Amino acid sequence: MRQCLMGRMRSITLLLMLFSSWTIFTQAQMRISPEIVQQWANDFGKQLLALTNRYSGAQLLQKKYKDIEPIVKMEEVDGLKMVKEFADEMENMLGRKMKSVKRMAETAEDADFYHEYNGTLEFDYYNAMMINTLDADGNNIELGGEFPLEENEHFNNLPVNTQQSVIQVPTNVYNKDPDILNGVFMSEALNDIFISNFEKDPTLTWQYFGSSSGFFRLYPGIKWTPDENGVANFDGRNRNWYIQAATSPKDIIIAVDISGSMKGLRLTIAKHTINTILDTLGENDFVNVIAYSDYVRYVEPCFKGTLVQADLDNREHFKLLVKELQVKGEGKVKKAMKESFKILNEAAAAGRGSLCNQAIMLITDGAMEDFQQVFEEFNWPERKVRVFTYLIGRELTFASNVKWIACNNKGYYTHISTLADVQENVMEYLHVLSRPMVINHDHDIIWTEAYMDSVLPNTAELFNTQAESLLLMTSVAMPVFSKKEETLSHGILLGVVGADVPLKELMRLAPRYKLGVHGYAFLNTNNGYILSHPDLRPLYKDGKKLKPKPNYNSVDLSEVEWEDTEDALRTAMVKGETGTISLDVRGIIEKGKRVVFLKNEYFYTTIDETPFSLGIVLTTGHGRSVFIGNVSVEEGLHDLTASDVSIANEWTYCETDIDPHHRKLTQLQAVVRYLSGKEPDLECDERLLQQTLFDAVVTAPMEAYWTALLLNASGIDGGVETAFLGTRSGLLRMIRYAGIEKRVANKQGITSKTDFYILKSTCFAVDGRFVIAVTSVTVSAGKRTAVAGGRFFFFL
Repeated sequence: MRQCLMGRMRSITLLLMLFSSWTIFTQAQMRISPEIVQQWANDFGKQLLALTNRYSGAQLLQKKYKDIEPIVKMEEVDGLKMVKEFADEMENMLGRKMKSVKRMAETAEDADFYHEYNGTLEFDYYNAMMINTLDADGNNIELGGEFPLEENEHFNNLPVNTQQSVIQVPTNVYNKDPDILNGVFMSEALNDIFISNFEKDPTLTWQYFGSSSGFFRLYPGIKWTPDENGVANFDGRNRNWYIQAATSPKDIIIAVDISGSMKGLRLTIAKHTINTILDTLGENDFVNVIAYSDYVRYVEPCFKGTLVQADLDNREHFKLLVKELQVKGEGKVKKAMKESFKILNEAAAAGRGSLCNQAIMLITDGAMEDFQQVFEEFNWPERKVRVFTYLIGRELTFASNVKWIACNNKGYYTHISTLADVQENVMEYLHVLSRPMVINHDHDIIWTEAYMDSVLPNTAELFNTQAESLLLMTSVAMPVFSKKEETLSHGILLGVVGADVPLKELMRLAPRYKLGVHGYAFLNTNNGYILSHPDLRPLYKDGKKLKPKPNYNSVDLSEVEWEDTEDALRTAMVKGETGTISLDVRGIIEKGKRVVFLKNEYFYTTIDETPFSLGIVLTTGHGRSVFIGNVSVEEGLHDLTASDVSIANEWTYCETDIDPHHRKLTQLQAVVRYLSGKEPDLECDERLLQQTLFDAVVTAPMEAYWTALLLNASGIDGGVETAFLGTRSGLLRMIRYAGIEKRVANKQGITSKTDFYILKSTCFAVDGRFVIAVTSVTVSAGKRTAVAGGRFFFFL
């Protein structure tokens, strides 16, 4: 805005951009010549220039900045140094989350080590769906009980209990099964560590333990809301954080039998099995799907003979193609196995795919032919490729053959006779693949891609009431193993612990005020996908509701930084390099309605101990220099507390989220209390506060100037609504002129004079130029009257 007010207004170009229709009426029904329109534009520009000079106070502000020029210090921004500093702060923040997860894993393993399994254990716990629920007699129902809940701003104003965790059990899992009760009892030890972690790091949000038996322990405790059918579909074992932590990256070939015997319900179960397997894959995995009968066919012919990344787009694409499968012919499992081994062996030899686990998922209702030769040729004796078999249907005639395939290839055999059996049986392969990791106690910490926090209660309301970035999360997770001596050789996975990190909190460590006009920061993963970026728009409008887009977390960096035509920026960041690159770009403003041409400098580096890279953008002419002034706290506070002043509440001037007593403070309240000595324990950004106080003092004369205009006996021109200014520190001064909007027209006749009547307007800065947006205008000139309804922009 400073550039808006101080820029030299040398020429005026009139650009009419109509967002609604407009009609020109001429009394004489004559065509208006371009010369007349040009004259209108010139006269309009002169009047606008005079109007804005008078009511904006631009000339006064320009003089004020000129007066203090000798006492301010100009600094050149070192982008490479800045991005490294931001990355270090993010590493520290994420490091605290990893330490919390490690403490959770150690606590859970120790608790299991000292717990003795009791098949007849009786134990009451807080079931998240049953707490605070009464029966017909007014008594708490079983596994319910009274569970205090209180709204907490740190958790999106949800009613929570920060002293106790709760247990969520999927509807298809019996909540009093002995395995569930023993696991819940054992994991009670996590309550204290949850609370301790939150006290050590108050920026933590949700902490949890997903058990391999099916229950989910969540802190802080909440009331779980079922879906419209009263069902709790959420199963932690299906979530990306669980799957990625429980297994290493993997290459999967899904081979499905589509012979004539697979018709009807069998084919339906087979398709559901394929979809469930696909749901257990993530960005670090690679996959292909083949169907076989008399011959082998690829579900997607374009993917013939290769593996593709199991990102959301590819998984959904496979699901659509699987839906169209039809049965015919006789099943030849030997051909399918041969083709599957060929794909995996060629990928390994060429260094493609995950370069880790390899497996074949065979989905069939039977195997009759001699198939041993295939395994001897392609997989024995090393057995590098595991084969998992899923026998579909109630018929068990060929069960021994299907089981033999799995058992002789280090896999797992399961029988699926109904749709209800699919989920639990498919999940078994994850435990098999995790055994080597469990036996070796490889406690690898994983980070997930960006995802929408969609499983908590009231999320639908959050979509409509909270900023989009509040909903985007990443999770850090770690596997939990059994340390009992009698189970070490079996490689038993107890579950996965994890914690969520809202990306908005992470991006606060790269504050906007340090990046300047058009500057921004962004994060991406080592797969090239965006974690956070100002052009990432994860939600779309469906009527009046906001909904997540189906592929919001698999948007590649090259799709938004598309001027990087040679992928130099993307490649460097995927490799975790540190460096800089310059690009000529087209930036968008006004929510994509306008374009500006910029020269951006990109600075990037990796965030150690994570799969993420950080980039920042500084725009030449805007973000490369910053001036620093110095004023006393007393003087600055006086002007900062003026009635026309506000600051950007979404910025972090002072950290109000650490101490619960500070969470109800606005940023301005926190700043004032800190500077006045009332809250000395607040953690505040000293440099930002210094700049804010300086801006408050320098711009203070504007209040008196605007007030004088307001009190002027001649009054305010009709249609002038608001005057405001904004600074790089986020300070905003604004006054609303209390004039009555008028449309004054010559009703008696037509004059040769050109008159303009502005009904409503506002102003803003774009690329250093002063812009006025006019909502509607009435123009009269000579014998012609034009009425335009719409929205117009004038560049000065």
